[in-house]
Amino acid sequence: MKIVTSIEELRDQLSGQLRTAFVPTMGNLHEGHLSLMRLARRHGDPVVASIFVNRLQFGPNEDFDKYPRTFQADVEKLEKEGVYVLFAPTEKDLYPEPQEYRVQPPDGLGNILEGEFRPGFFVGVSTIVLKLFSCVQPRVAVFGKKDYQQLMVVRNMSKQFALPTEIIAAETYRADDGLALSSRNMYLSAAERAEAPVLYQTLNQVADEVRSGHLDMFELEKAAMAQLAQRQWKPDYISIRKRADLQPPSAGDLAKKEPLVVVAAAKLGTTRLIDNLEI
Repeated sequence: MKIVTSIEELRDQLSGQLRTAFVPTMGNLHEGHLSLMRLARRHGDPVVASIFVNRLQFGPNEDFDKYPRTFQADVEKLEKEGVYVLFAPTEKDLYPEPQEYRVQPPDGLGNILEGEFRPGFFVGVSTIVLKLFSCVQPRVAVFGKKDYQQLMVVRNMSKQFALPTEIIAAETYRADDGLALSSRNMYLSAAERAEAPVLYQTLNQVADEVRSGHLDMFELEKAAMAQLAQRQWKPDYISIRKRADLQPPSAGDLAKKEPLVVVAAAKLGTTRLIDNLEI
């Protein structure tokens, strides 16, 4: 595996490649990330990964400085997966001057749910993804469904800018007890880790209610949040949305069985977990 840090070196390395498959990451890789690499290989060759902790998507009170950085361990994992190039730029490599041009997602997608609780997050995500796509110029790029709203933002951005990159969605990789794998899981204490699967269990309960014909979405969401709060969670949202645009479903949408997804974000102790389940 070749490790490159500069954009020029990356472009030289990938010159003439027409089927590059790309997986952008912020490092601290776990089995979920590695499953993305395997999916990428099924859709293109060579496989290129990036590791870059993107300051633009962290809010002023978020964990940019504390975000776990495990570069050497990450390199070993990517080598075992047969990744061809790891792009690991420094901030000076990727932002040699202040990134004053930003990509602003539409309010109806970028400022709801995660965007409401993390203002500016999707501007940071969209900007870095567009820049990485410009550097790598992949034919396909793989994003996990765990970050459901992020996947939709990137997919819609690629479509509207007519980017020559197909966005591939990867199913959420879960531990045996159902917890979605995340780099932030390492912040959980032993007791919190034992409690953490309750979030996914709650999503399944909501989905089961919807499938059984319970159509009062507000009541279901309110009950689910109250259930978590009783267990000492601090939920930001549990919300049933249309998969197509993440807007709340209307009575007409429900009558014609519009595909839905239930999305959630909640703090357990000091760790904020997100998850979702398609219905």
